Formats: sequence, structure tokens, C-alpha cells
Amino acid sequence: MNQRKDALEILSDVGMLGCKSSTTPMTSDSHLFQDSSAPFPDPSSYRRLIRILIYLTNTRLDLCFFVQQLAQFMAKPTITHHSTTLKVLRYIKGILAIGLFFSSASTVQLKAYSDSDWAVCPDT
Repeated sequence: MNQRKDALEILSDVGMLGCKSSTTPMTSDSHLFQDSSAPFPDPSSYRRLIRILIYLTNTRLDLCFFVQQLAQFMAKPTITHHSTTLKVLRYIKGILAIGLFFSSASTVQLKAYSDSDWAVCPDT
């Protein structure tokens, strides 16, 4: 189960099909918050992009935290938020072939745990 076709369509729509890939979706020093920096000129395209990224999290669980962080700023996205979203897209470009495989003959049970760092958000 993967969404390679969907990811390629997203990259094509945004014009990033030929972009250089990234090994990480965000840098560790990226702390997003609502500030008074320049607003993104087209908030509706930012919202559309975030909605599409939320859809990708169905099979790309490694994107959940980063997309959730970016989704907090859908009301008033800034240029910083948009550039961080483009970094996530460059990461997606590098992991197009990765997906989930569930064998019908397997008895393995999938269990996952997450440790989120909520303390770094200055808004909450």
C-alpha cells in the first residue's frame, strides 16, 4: 500500500517534480509558530496543499507530525510556513517508493508508538 502516484501528482501540480530531494522533512531547529513575518500571498493554495498532505499521511505515517505542525497555520500562513511545506515536499520526492506491505499469509501484528515533543511550541 503506497501513494506513489498521488505523491507524483502533488509534486507535478506544485512544479517540484524535478526538484532535489531531501533526507529529512524538517530540520531539528525548525520551530514553527505564528509570528508577524510576511504573510503567504495565496493562503488558499497553502490550505489545499496541506489537505493533500493530510491525505498522504494515510500510508506515510512518518509525515503525520510534520503535516500536523503545518496544518496549525492554515488560517494565516506565512512565507516561512510555505517554505517549510516545500521542504516536506522535497522529502516526499526522496521517499516515493516507500510504502506499507501487508502479506495476506502473515500473522504479524503491527504496533507503533510515538513520542511527540509538544513543549517546543510557543503558541500552546
